[in-house]
Amino acid sequence: MVGRSSKRAAKAVRLVRDAQATQQQILDAAEQEFARNGLKGARMSAIATGAQVTSATLHYYFENKENLYKAVLQRPVNEVQAILVQQNFDALAPEAALKQMIRIAIANEAANPQRQMLWFQEASQNQGAYFKECHVLALHKHLLKVLERGMAEGTFRPLKPFLALTHILSVCLFYFTVHENWKHLTPEVDRLTSEMIEEHTEAAITFILAGIRR
Repeated sequence: MVGRSSKRAAKAVRLVRDAQATQQQILDAAEQEFARNGLKGARMSAIATGAQVTSATLHYYFENKENLYKAVLQRPVNEVQAILVQQNFDALAPEAALKQMIRIAIANEAANPQRQMLWFQEASQNQGAYFKECHVLALHKHLLKVLERGMAEGTFRPLKPFLALTHILSVCLFYFTVHENWKHLTPEVDRLTSEMIEEHTEAAITFILAGIRR
C-alpha cells in the first residue's frame, strides 16, 4: 500500500511539473507572437507551433486567445514583483535603493527585450484596456516610496513622484524599444551584449541621479 501511494504521489508531482512546463512553453511562444502582432494580429496556430503543442492544448490551458493574452501580460508583472518583494529597500538610503531598482529594471528588460514591444502593441491596439488589469501599480509603489522618502530626507529635490517615475522608466526602458530601429543605423554594434547593457545601466544611473538629486 505504501509503495503504491508513493508511486501515485510521484506521478501526481510529475504531472504538475509537466503541466507547469507546458504552460511556460505556451507563454513563451505567445509572448513572442503577441509582441510581434498584438492581440488582434496574433494567431493561435502560430503560438501552438512555437510552443510545440497542439491547438487543443492551448485551449485546454487557456480556453481562448484573450485569456492567453491576459496571462502573457500579467507574467512580467508577477516576475518583477517577485524580485522586488525580496529586496529590503527600506534598509537602503534612497539613492542606493534607486540604483538597485534601476539595475533590476534594466536587467529584466535585457533578459526579455521583446516585452517593450508587447506593451507597445497593447497601448497601440487596445489603448491599455488589458494593461489596466495587470496591477502594475503594485510594482510602481516600490519606486514611488523611495522617491517620496528621498524627498522627505532631502536627498532628492522636490518632484512629482509619478511624473519622475515615468521619466525614470523611460530612461531605463526606451533603450530596448528603439533597439530594433537603431541596429540598422549601426549594424556593427550589438546593444544587447552584456557589456553594452552594463554601459547603459551605469549611464542611466548617472543620468537619473543627476536629474533628481537636490
